[in-house]
Amino acid sequence: MPLVLNLIYAATLIVLSPILVFRMVRSGKYRDGLWEKFSGDAPNRMGGGPCLWFHAVSVGEVLLLRPLVREMARRRPNWEVVISTTTPTGLAVARRTFPELITFYAPFDFSWATRRAMTRVRPTVLALVELELWPNLIRSAKRSGAKVAVINARLSERSHRGYRRIRRPLGPTLHRIDAVAAQDEDYARRFVDLGVPVDRVSVTGSVKFDGLESDRNNARTRELRAELGLMAADLVFVAGSTMDGEEEAALAAYRGARRDHPRLRLVLVPRHAERFEAVARWLESEGETVVRRSRGPVTPSPAGKPAPIVLIDTLGELGAVWGLADVAFVGGSLLPGRGGQNMMEPAAYGASVMFGPHTANFRETVAQLLARDAARRVAGPREMAILLREDLDDPEKAAARGEAGRRFVLAQHGASGRTLSELDRLVESSGAQKSA
Repeated sequence: MPLVLNLIYAATLIVLSPILVFRMVRSGKYRDGLWEKFSGDAPNRMGGGPCLWFHAVSVGEVLLLRPLVREMARRRPNWEVVISTTTPTGLAVARRTFPELITFYAPFDFSWATRRAMTRVRPTVLALVELELWPNLIRSAKRSGAKVAVINARLSERSHRGYRRIRRPLGPTLHRIDAVAAQDEDYARRFVDLGVPVDRVSVTGSVKFDGLESDRNNARTRELRAELGLMAADLVFVAGSTMDGEEEAALAAYRGARRDHPRLRLVLVPRHAERFEAVARWLESEGETVVRRSRGPVTPSPAGKPAPIVLIDTLGELGAVWGLADVAFVGGSLLPGRGGQNMMEPAAYGASVMFGPHTANFRETVAQLLARDAARRVAGPREMAILLREDLDDPEKAAARGEAGRRFVLAQHGASGRTLSELDRLVESSGAQKSA
């Protein structure tokens, strides 16, 4: 099986090589960490105690580890934690968020790279965040004596259908997984349906809830408000995690509302860093003045002068930016095929939250929020504009909706502790010495 996979991966790389080389030469994309990924040149861990290797594919998965790592430091201070990621932005955020931990690029799923990485890191448990079913990585972990877990596990309907088509060749990989800590019952059932033994699957909840800030007066959000030139009397509409086409909808909604609400401010946070420049140029072509977060603090606009649009063109700040929002639109949801983004973050602050119709990745959360009148779904740009006006015209009703969302999020806390209990069990069953 490893040889077959190696050949498949190699053939895929050969087919894609013209595109990859072009992008590497033109923009430097894919170049960073290439040797480490191909060779499995992970850090050579020197300690001999229990070690948890968390693999988080990119920025979002890295950030959701914060409450879990904090809980581990409190309950198991002598356990060693290392974090791997796949993308340059993910690694940059991991190093900034966890400066005290070993962070590195995960190996490509070639057998020689995964074997070497396991030999160097020597994990007690390999914990894959959300869904990273790499057969050679999992096989190498098991052959090295490590336990394998999928934590904060989620499996969308679309991914489930795709994996079912390859269930037979995927079977050995699934049977090597020692524990699946699923976010909800639907995800748990899908893992069992694919072939993970039912006694290895549990529902621990979403760690994302535990990592959510709910205090609008937190230090980071206060700093952002001052540095972005936002006044206390300003009404703030944040459109976050936006993808192509969604900034246009947010701008149209903002323009339609600011005539009657001159203190309204628009803050845009594109989902992907590679779109920052394009969004900035587009806003300027639309005749808007733009304040870019990457260019440092700004002064508030003089009275009577149109307020600029704020573009957050930095990484890792969306969690604090949501604390500025009176009204929040969560992107990745207006157009099909994207599945939505994390609407719990603005809900935790008590913002009046809206999102588009395409939120398959957060089906249960969306159902819970809508059932409590704690968020609203918009069919398209026109309805976004209508609902923004409604919230601004009736702030008491918007505040009540936001408070309902905040109460729902706070009631979900505790997933980090339950997930750590699963990891605790795996460390104990591995024979590694636990630290009290």
